[in-house]
This record gives sequence, structure tokens and C-alpha cells, in this order.
Amino acid sequence: MADFSGIVGLLVALLVSTIVIYVVTKLLGEKEGIGRAFLTAVIGTVIHGLAYWLIGTGLLAAAVGGIVWLLALKSLYRIGWLKAIAIAVLVWIAASVIGNFLPTLEGPL
Repeated sequence: MADFSGIVGLLVALLVSTIVIYVVTKLLGEKEGIGRAFLTAVIGTVIHGLAYWLIGTGLLAAAVGGIVWLLALKSLYRIGWLKAIAIAVLVWIAASVIGNFLPTLEGPL
């Protein structure tokens, strides 16, 4: 049963991440749709998962994962560094606020 709850938790986290990324990128003028937001959420989850698996928990893993996710965000949306950072910060703030009301998984969103 623990495996099933982990899968459900992952799916909820991906759904929340997708919606947050979609709304934030739309607010900042991006034209891509929900599919691109979903792909971004999946790639972000994989990047952070790999960073935590390779480096372990802590600030270094979060920093490495965050930088690699910025590179992916920049490439997926064909945007500059400043816009990628703005999107990432707004996504982080929104996910943090939502996480207080809708707890999902521990670790990266």
C-alpha cells in the first residue's frame, strides 16, 4: 500500500507543479501550453531527484538541482537567464504557499 500512496503523491505533486508552472509562465507572457508546463514539471522532478540521489540531501543538492533546472527551464521556454530566474522564484513561492494547504511529497516539488 505504501507504493500506491507514493505514486499518488507523485502524481499530485506533478499536477500541482504543472498548474503552478503554467500559471506563472502565462503571467510572464509565455505562449507555451499546459503540455510544456507538464514536461517542465517532470524534468524538474527528475533533475531534483537525481541531484538528491547523487549528492544527498542538503543545500548543495538543492543548489545543483536548482541550477540544472534553470538551464532546463531556459531551454524549454527559450528564454533568458533573468526570466528563467523570475519564473523559478515565482514557482517556488507559489509552490511553497500551496504546499501549506496541500501537502504533497517531501523533497523537491
